[in-house]
Amino acid sequence: MTYWDTSYLAKLYVHEAGAEQVQQTFAHQGGFVCADHGRLELMTAFKRHQREGLLTAAQLKMLWSRHEQDLEEGLIRYLPLPATLVDQACRIVAQLPPAVFLRAADALHLACASDAGLKEIYSHDRHLLAAAPHFGLKGLDIISPKSK
Repeated sequence: MTYWDTSYLAKLYVHEAGAEQVQQTFAHQGGFVCADHGRLELMTAFKRHQREGLLTAAQLKMLWSRHEQDLEEGLIRYLPLPATLVDQACRIVAQLPPAVFLRAADALHLACASDAGLKEIYSHDRHLLAAAPHFGLKGLDIISPKSK
């Protein structure tokens, strides 16, 4: 089981920098997990592309339908975010050195991957990758392969 954050998840559906590498990896792997809030992050990424004129409303609807189909087929599995996981993320973030920059949603991805017993997390977010070791994870980026 591999964990992908939303920076990779979006690249399965939207053609943007790094999409080809992510899609090739997905084709070889055949599935992954992500925290439940990744669904909302994916929709906001689609809406950003629409706002920027890169997607029409019809294309957005089609991409979301494809995502829902991938869910039904078990290619993507979302992991729950119980209150205990949020508490765990808060405790770890409170202990981070002041120089570590980490967004709340990224802290949830890291805590979720760690809580699931995973050792690695795939992302293209440099801040998430830099913070991964604080959650006991190795951050991997197949787009810019310089692992943390």
